[in-house]
Amino acid sequence: MNCVILFFQKILSNRISFLKNRTITFVVWETEIISMLTTAEILKRVRRIEIKTRGLSNHIFAGEYHSAFKGRGMSFSEVREYADGDDVKFIDWNVTARFSHPFVKVFEEERELTVMLVVDISSSSLFGTYGRLKRDLITEIAAVLSFSASTNNDKVGVIFFSNKIEKFIPPKKGRGHILRIIRELIALEPTDTGSTNVEVALQYLNNVVKKRTICFLLSDFISEPYEKSLQLAARKHDLVGMHIFDRGDRDLLPAGLVQVMDSEKKTTAWLDTEDQTVQVEYAKRFDMHKQYCLQAFRKTGAGLLSIRTDQDYVKILQGYFKGR
Repeated sequence: MNCVILFFQKILSNRISFLKNRTITFVVWETEIISMLTTAEILKRVRRIEIKTRGLSNHIFAGEYHSAFKGRGMSFSEVREYADGDDVKFIDWNVTARFSHPFVKVFEEERELTVMLVVDISSSSLFGTYGRLKRDLITEIAAVLSFSASTNNDKVGVIFFSNKIEKFIPPKKGRGHILRIIRELIALEPTDTGSTNVEVALQYLNNVVKKRTICFLLSDFISEPYEKSLQLAARKHDLVGMHIFDRGDRDLLPAGLVQVMDSEKKTTAWLDTEDQTVQVEYAKRFDMHKQYCLQAFRKTGAGLLSIRTDQDYVKILQGYFKGR
């Protein structure tokens, strides 16, 4: 699917006059704002995100995550004396004969899993109209998932992509590793035009990550078609897509005549945001895009969550984990 949705970009030098008498606020960041962050500011944001998301993962998600994503099987742990209610099929007859009273085998779940986050950092993620950007929401969700995995002693790795692979962080454990991931979620910028190619990201996942993983794909999915690679990834991994979008991706805010820019192709156009025909067409294009995503994931059997920037993602994730 071609990029058909135009993303608002406030041009401060000559567009203030159109909005100065309006009550609508467009919360849109230029790409350059990320690169302007100092090391101290980045570390401050990392710490703030750690405090929020680690608390959520410890007190809310740890149990749901553990239940939703099972280990690879059961392995022998030890033997202990038989107790009332134990299943007789687990009696260890060799040990029982040696000590002249029954002992049973104890098994535990082979818990260690690998979580891969496939994260879209293309320019379209730097858009939001209701308090936060899509990139902010992606960062928080990715951080919560990372800490939830870490709490359960699972490895976490990340593939950052735009129209190409921007960075690969191999799966590891530990708080320092998770903080590195959060730092990159905040500060990493696309090196090219910043457009989106989900196909490239999934091909890289399929080629580089050999073992089965729990894979979360976080994107607005404004991309060329990606069904073939999605099918292969869903067959190989436990794949969950997270469609991150903003209310402004679908509903044009009535701000009169506004110059808009495609944040990935950098083309501009004038748009009458109060024209009903324009509003209907804008919403229709987004609905077609969303339906395409739903159908693509449904065909592969992979899960897909749709999360809007002004929604409570905690409840959505909890509901999904509990429903698995």
